[in-house]
Formats: sequence, structure tokens, C-alpha cells
Amino acid sequence: MLDKRPLLRAGALCAIALSLAACTEKEEKGGRGAPEVGYVAVKVEPVPVTSSLGGRTVAFETSEVRPQVNGLIRRRLFTEGAFVRAGQPLYQIDASLYQAGVDQAAANLASARASAQAAEERARRLEPLAKMQAVAEQDYTDALAQARMARAAVAQNGAALETARINLRFATITAPISGRIGRSLATPGALVSASQADPLAVIQQTDPMYVDMQQSSAELTTLRQAIESGGVTAGSTSVRLRMEDGSAYPFAGTVQFSDVTVNEATGTVTLRARFPNPKRILLPGMFVTALFDQAVNPTAILLPQAAVQRDFDGSAFVYLVGKDNKATRRKIVADRTSGANWVVTDGLKPGDRVITQGIGNLRQGAPIRPVPASSVQRVGAQPKGSATGGDTQAKGK
Repeated sequence: MLDKRPLLRAGALCAIALSLAACTEKEEKGGRGAPEVGYVAVKVEPVPVTSSLGGRTVAFETSEVRPQVNGLIRRRLFTEGAFVRAGQPLYQIDASLYQAGVDQAAANLASARASAQAAEERARRLEPLAKMQAVAEQDYTDALAQARMARAAVAQNGAALETARINLRFATITAPISGRIGRSLATPGALVSASQADPLAVIQQTDPMYVDMQQSSAELTTLRQAIESGGVTAGSTSVRLRMEDGSAYPFAGTVQFSDVTVNEATGTVTLRARFPNPKRILLPGMFVTALFDQAVNPTAILLPQAAVQRDFDGSAFVYLVGKDNKATRRKIVADRTSGANWVVTDGLKPGDRVITQGIGNLRQGAPIRPVPASSVQRVGAQPKGSATGGDTQAKGK
């Protein structure tokens, strides 16, 4: 008896092939429709040119506490790490010798004054006698000279007394500025001298604070040339800080000046900014990142970061809404960001419609249905009656 199973299998395969061909033909005739994409219209607007520079914090004022006379330290009069005010006593040096010097200078001054009084009295008595030629003219001249020398001796001894008093005052070492004082480098009993190399302590004023930033001289020259040519305008002097842990410093600073020389070793120029530091967050010697708008580009274009794609060579490109609603790929120049946007400096012109949504499967020349990116429509949805209907039929099957 003839086996009919191979014939039945062949018939079933033919039926399946005919069904698939019919479905393919139906899909080709009906089509799935152009995908819906969101776009933004390009416009020119001023965009700040933000510079990010590494910097180091520097105390607003720094003073090394040093002795101005020699002697033994008897007492330390401050607490290490505390805030001290200008003129506050910090150390007490043994003042015995300096007090004795004051007493001796005072006695010498009293003696000089007595001698001066006697000499002036003698010259006054000889004056009428010299006019009457009762005494020799030379005697009166000598008496007058003695009186003047005595007055000069009084002045000299007065200066010596003032010097002794100053040395006595220097026996109490005071704070030259207000600020935070560090650890004491000398203890009671230490012998100090006015010529020693090491300070006794260091005082730093930390409110406000300076931040010294380093910028390449080439970048600074390029920026200045761009400002002079009119390509960009001068920006703000306001500076923001990012701390070592990445957090933002809560107070803004101001650029104070730019150095007039270039560091030969690094090829950089130092810029200094001043920051308020009421909470003592900034400490001298910290590394920070300074952000400030050195210039403003008045003809820049901003694009959402989602709209800009990169080729394998790193070059940027975007898709535009072209003629007949077809996607058009175009290369652009976008070398930096501003917030959540790319700053485009070349490749686009005002009025271009850049696709920002639904760009995942776009290709050059593909048909699209553009809608404004701010539209409430669901970007990427298929037209009604096309893909949705096909899915429904598939589910029904």
C-alpha cells in the first residue's frame, strides 16, 4: 500500500510558504508607517565660557610671631588654635634687665637735665657782663656752647630712655594681626633671641580667604585675543568653588587680579580670587576647583545632550528634520558643555530642526513624523491603524 505521509508533509510545507508570502506581501503593501520623533528649533543665544581651574587656598593674612629682644620665656599667654586679636599678649619674656635699663636711662636723663639747667643759668648770667665787657667775650661764647651741648645731652638721654622703654615693652610679645594662632613652637624656659630663624608661632587670618588658581598662558592669550576680536565678550568676575570631595562651596568669590608674569617651569599664570569664609570651611593649603565665566559667547547654540551622538573617531553629529520629513545626518562641533546641554560652535544655523527624541533607530534618509519636543504626544509611537492593528491581529491569532 502506498505511504501518503510524505505527500501530506509536502502539502503542509507548501501551505505554510504560501501563507508567509501572503503575509509579507500584505506588510509590504500596508507598511508600518514613519516613526514619530521630537525636535527642537535651533536658536542663537549668549552662553558663558566657563573655565575650570585647579587652585589652592591661601590665608588672607599670615604673620610669624617672632621675638624682638633676647631673653628667657617666662609664660605663654594664649591657647593653641584659638582666635587672637591684634595686640593681645602671647608670650612674656623675663623683663628684669629691660626694667633696669629703663631705670638707668631715666637717671641719666635726670642728670643731663640738671647739667643743662646749670649751663643755661651760667650763660644767662654771663650775657649782661659780656655786653658790658666785664668778662671776656670768649667766656660768654664758651658758656653758651656748654648750655647748647647740655640741651643736646638731654635729648640724647631722652631717646635712650625711650629705647629702653620700647625694649621693655617688647618683653611682652603681642599678636601682630588678628586670626587663628597655631601651635606654640617655644615653651616657657626657652631662650629666644631677636635674630633667631624660627618663629614662636604663626597666626593666619582665614576670613576672608584667597584662592590661587593656575591657568595656561596659552589659554589666557587665546581668550584675550578672542575678546579683542569681538568673538566673545568679557565675562563675570564671580567665582564658584568645588571642594575636594566634590561638594559645592556655599559662598561665591571674586577674582582680584591676574599675575603679570608667567611661571617658567609650568607655563601658567596665577589668578587670585577672594572668598568669604565665615564658617571656617576653607583652611589654608586645601586643593579646590574654581569655576568662573571668563567670557560670554554671544552667538552660541545649546543642544540637549541626548541629541548629540558620537562617531567612532569621537566627532559629533546630530539628526535633522530634512526635506520631505526625512532624517538628515550632519556633523557638528561640540567641544564643551553648559549645564545639561552641549555648546555647538559649528555645523548648525538658526532655524534648523534638530531631532532630540526618538533617535535610537534613525538612519540617513529614513522617513519620520516630526513633532515639537515639547509636544505631549508619545514620541516613538506608530501611527494608528498600522503597527497597533497588526499587533492586535497577531495577538488574536
